[in-house]
Amino acid sequence: MTATDTHRAIDAVFRIEQAKLIAGLTRLVRDIGVAEELAQDALVAALEQWPRSGIPDNPGAWLMTAAKHKAIDHFRRNRLRERKAEELGYEREIEQETAQPDPDEALDDQFGDDLLRLVFISCHPILSPEAQTALTLRLLGGLTSDEIARAFLLPEPTIQQRIVRAKRMLSDKRVPFEVPRGAELEARLSSVLSVIYLIFNEGYAATAGEDWMRPQLCQEALRLGRILAELAREEPEVHGLVALMEIQSSRFGARTLPSGEPVLLLDQDRARWDRLLIRRGLAAFGRAEALNAASARAPGPYVLQAAIAACHARAGTADQTDWARIVGLYAKLGEVTPSPVIELNRAVALAMLLGPEAGLNLVDALTAEPALRTYHLLPSVRGDLLRQLGRFDEARAEFERAAALTRNERERNLLLARAAACEAKSDGQKQQK
Repeated sequence: MTATDTHRAIDAVFRIEQAKLIAGLTRLVRDIGVAEELAQDALVAALEQWPRSGIPDNPGAWLMTAAKHKAIDHFRRNRLRERKAEELGYEREIEQETAQPDPDEALDDQFGDDLLRLVFISCHPILSPEAQTALTLRLLGGLTSDEIARAFLLPEPTIQQRIVRAKRMLSDKRVPFEVPRGAELEARLSSVLSVIYLIFNEGYAATAGEDWMRPQLCQEALRLGRILAELAREEPEVHGLVALMEIQSSRFGARTLPSGEPVLLLDQDRARWDRLLIRRGLAAFGRAEALNAASARAPGPYVLQAAIAACHARAGTADQTDWARIVGLYAKLGEVTPSPVIELNRAVALAMLLGPEAGLNLVDALTAEPALRTYHLLPSVRGDLLRQLGRFDEARAEFERAAALTRNERERNLLLARAAACEAKSDGQKQQK
């Protein structure tokens, strides 16, 4: 193996092991920023030693041991300067763990608990949603600041500042590295799931830029969801979110043309949907339903959204979709989490069930909603319903308005193309008269 190949292998190993390392180190040093620095120190040690000695049989354990030695050195330097009794206690704890006869086994024993703690601390409510997202992608997704910045079309210094401020705030506030309990767990879990789904959605339908999708973000969100499902096996909403992301991910191959142009759900070639991801998604949905049934709990928002996605996944063609069930599921979802966006989605399903007039009546009732004033999908949906009713001039104006509101170039081009098609239809109508 060449030096280049070894460095690539080390980079791949570190990406896999990074979250585990930072999680375990944060438990020991009680500071997420210091833990990340120690993990990086372990990476440097691997880059220095592995090209000579070869990659060890258990690279994760090697990295953790190296990082623990670095941690002991860190605390000894600090203790010499400041004589902190608290840090002396941390140092002794690290020494005891490092001296265990089977460090690999000790690492495996702590992995689940430590990683779950890292998930919750990355999404702590003292951080803004933007900071939670950046920190989660950095610590748990292993993405660099540059990768996160490119994914969200932001300057890299902006992302770096968010991450630095987030780590500093967690340290200054001395946020405990623990999994919350009781009511606090439920509230914090909702925040964690929200951050993961926000990451997924930004990859599934990019807010801005030249690309319709950013698959890397979806893959990271799905990976985090799968990890969380292993760590929180009794939480139906976790399995519901995983089911939702698995099923939506199954459509990737059909969501764009070779040129990169978007293909809407009802126009997609379902033969290109990934059947393995659909099976995984339906299995996760089944686990969520079973957990809800066993605890006599009503389904939460992610289980309900997964149920809607399952309706689409089970339909061989768009015409075979169970629109009546989808309308009912959106009604339940609106009761659990009232939102005009959910009502807009219900309007689309209602139009598929009862016709465009029924959907348009509901959409028209939403036009006064302040939250939808700059939401490009409102005029987009309204334009499509008007088009179906043959009101092409009105539809064209709605598509053009939607195009002006979106910041995604692929979506803008699609909406302008639909506006042009409506204009051609309108001209045809006028010529016939």
